[in-house]
Amino acid sequence: MTSRLKLPHPLALLVIGLFLAAALSHILPAGEYTRRHDPVTGRDVVVAGTFHAVPAAPVGFFQTLVAVPRGMEDAGSVIFFVFLVGGAFAVVERTGTLGRGVDWLVARLADREALVIPVVCLAFATAGALENMQEEIIALVPVLLLLTRQLGFDPLTAAAMSVGAAAVGSAFSPVNPFQAGIAQKLAGLPLLSGASLRLVLLAAALGLWIWGTLRHARRVQTAREARTGRAAASAFGWRERGVLALVLATFAVFVYGVLQLGWDFDQMSALFFLMGILAGLLGGLGVGGTSLAFVRGFEGMAYAGILIGFARAIYVVLDQGRIIDTIVHGLFTPIGSLPLVLSAVGMTVVQALIHIPVPSVSGQAVLTMPVLVPLSDLLGLSRQLTVLTYQIGAGLCELMTPTNGALMAVLAAAGVEYEDWLRFVTPLYAGLVGLGLVAVAVGLGIGWH
Repeated sequence: MTSRLKLPHPLALLVIGLFLAAALSHILPAGEYTRRHDPVTGRDVVVAGTFHAVPAAPVGFFQTLVAVPRGMEDAGSVIFFVFLVGGAFAVVERTGTLGRGVDWLVARLADREALVIPVVCLAFATAGALENMQEEIIALVPVLLLLTRQLGFDPLTAAAMSVGAAAVGSAFSPVNPFQAGIAQKLAGLPLLSGASLRLVLLAAALGLWIWGTLRHARRVQTAREARTGRAAASAFGWRERGVLALVLATFAVFVYGVLQLGWDFDQMSALFFLMGILAGLLGGLGVGGTSLAFVRGFEGMAYAGILIGFARAIYVVLDQGRIIDTIVHGLFTPIGSLPLVLSAVGMTVVQALIHIPVPSVSGQAVLTMPVLVPLSDLLGLSRQLTVLTYQIGAGLCELMTPTNGALMAVLAAAGVEYEDWLRFVTPLYAGLVGLGLVAVAVGLGIGWH
């Protein structure tokens, strides 16, 4: 008999990471890079070759505990977004609109439910490729769970075809402004340059991910109840139709606000809060019923919000201990002595390691790219390949690292155990990294610039 992988509870895992970060602040020497404001990216970026020692700032036991509320404060906008989205969809679900809508869709699909997975995967991958969609997926978890449940799939399938597909799309996208876009700017490369190879890589990666998700879904699929389109359609009264139209209109405004108006989480939270209020009143819940549904939604999202705050607290400790730059400097320095191919592989591995304490892809870009670009120039490694190693290392790590608050929140909202997710994603992650390294080798062979 083989024993199943059993990890600590995700919250315990993050607490362990928190105290490990504090311990490292006592062991590693404090150091920093000088930073300058970059008008092209609008961010403060490190200056290569300026790493220097600074006074030690070890984080004590009580400081480590204080980092938890500070982490929640830092991630406050995201946490409140999670709560308000959860509350709003609890209201919509209480009206019965989501259930009836999913019943209608399932009846229309008949025996073609397997088509749902590639279609939904492509939709989320496109959103990831265009705007690095992550936390926004939390808003769709209730709908995805209803859909997968009615089709006989498990909650892990819902997570795989949403947050998983979005991460793959984000990682290999030639247009993602928060990954490829910002990295190319920092590398002095034209935006969308090298798009052909990235698009081929993206298509292969999505094909692998969809295959893995379908394979899992077919293994776990259970029988579902037969429903008729007529029965489902007859359940749609004017209230349900109005609530459904409201939800669709909300998402249309949401997409426009994010892509055209530059909305942040505060604006998105306000939009979904308004949707919840209007849905409750339109759906006949009244003021009291709408309020109660909101409260139940908040309760359901509390765990997801807490995970986001604890994940952020780890970064707070490393920043207070002034060792983030030390970690980056210590990991990248040995790469300069490796042969060219191994240097590229080493960059990929190190980017993945750095993404654990720095779970922001854009934050990692401004931290690492200014260090790697001069190094790659000295090694004779093209800047396009340097950007690609960052995409493979940091971008794909979004699929696994427990410090990725958005991933942990989606898993928590969907009721998916972290170890079950790891068991599913690990072989696919290995395949995706392998695809990426093949692309690096091809880029080296053709002199990709």
